[in-house]
Amino acid sequence: MANDPHSIADFRDLARRRLPRFVFDFIDGGSGSENTLAENRRALDRIRLLGSAPTDVSDCSGAVTLFGRRHAFPAIIGPTGLAGAAWPRGDLDLARAASASEIPFVMSTAATATMEEVAAAGDGAKWFQLYLFKDRKVSKRLVERARTLGFRALEVTVDNAIPGRRLRDARNGFSLPFRWTPAKLASLALHPAWSLRMARAGAPKLEVMAAELGLQQTDTIAELMQSQLDGSVGWEDIKWVRDTWDGPLIVKGMLDPGQVSKALEIGVDGLVVSNHGGRQLDGAVATIDILPEFRAQAGSDLTLLVDSGFRTGSDIARALALGADAVQIGRATLYALASGGEQSVRRALAILKAEFEIAQMLMGARTLSDFDASMLRPSRSLATRETGRRTHDPSPENGPLSLVAGERQGALP
Repeated sequence: MANDPHSIADFRDLARRRLPRFVFDFIDGGSGSENTLAENRRALDRIRLLGSAPTDVSDCSGAVTLFGRRHAFPAIIGPTGLAGAAWPRGDLDLARAASASEIPFVMSTAATATMEEVAAAGDGAKWFQLYLFKDRKVSKRLVERARTLGFRALEVTVDNAIPGRRLRDARNGFSLPFRWTPAKLASLALHPAWSLRMARAGAPKLEVMAAELGLQQTDTIAELMQSQLDGSVGWEDIKWVRDTWDGPLIVKGMLDPGQVSKALEIGVDGLVVSNHGGRQLDGAVATIDILPEFRAQAGSDLTLLVDSGFRTGSDIARALALGADAVQIGRATLYALASGGEQSVRRALAILKAEFEIAQMLMGARTLSDFDASMLRPSRSLATRETGRRTHDPSPENGPLSLVAGERQGALP
């Protein structure tokens, strides 16, 4: 229908209207000045796609195989904490939508549903995102439960030795449980549908963490995480997880390509190149900019995923051309969730898939292994506008965007 959302940007606008400000800002915001949050988008926009016609793309396939399981297209719903603030029992809606769309869903340790509930939500591939808590016995119990419940992969987040300063949350007084102030109550009055849903379902609770850690109350989500997470986590701890978990092991939160050799040495199966969606290190490099260095270091020995700022199917195409095997989506599906629950998430994923198929066909990639950096060019206009001078000569001798160590090493699995 004409008034339905037709892009992730439309879903964001709808979520902004339907959510109280303190909830929308929790989902939408970044750390500090939100420099990284903005740079993630600018970096993607600096990369232009090279259409390739005429090319026979009548039998294109966007399917991808990740850790032995085939999926409809190279997207994953990544782990997002407190999804139940966007929509009651939101983690379950995300899991079911991913299952219906034939892509993986990664359950967050900070989910607002139990592991048992998520495991039973649809028959699609489910992965579990693990934090390494100060009490390693808690993390070990979560690993054992993930195994027992049939989660196919484990994704360990490592970029949270200390939480970023999320100023929107601080200014809004965002807390869990919700603490009501006159400003928040006024926002509830302006968003009666959200308020009624929450009144019926009850305030969201971090079910996994509450059960394991006995949490009652905290000033902010950042303080909660700071009180429980371990700043001493190193590669020896990842080795401990590797020895404990016999399925695919992924490390999320990687920005330093120099760490790849350590991941290979330990026997990690995949990495997520991530700046936590701009929510941790303010001023961090955009993931699309550093991605080629990771592929150059990893060759074809690691499954390489990427997140942070991806909002369109063309963004996914950019990532594949620069070395990713698939893209993890975070805010994009949360915006859709806030707009209408499971059905809206399904629609958002269908939009991303359709956009990706258009980009794939017009770029002349019959399969995902056909994507490479020769299909991309830097945007001269954006580079000139940002620096005040021309930074790229589009003449043939300058050629395409290059992978740092030359051409892409190895085909996508």
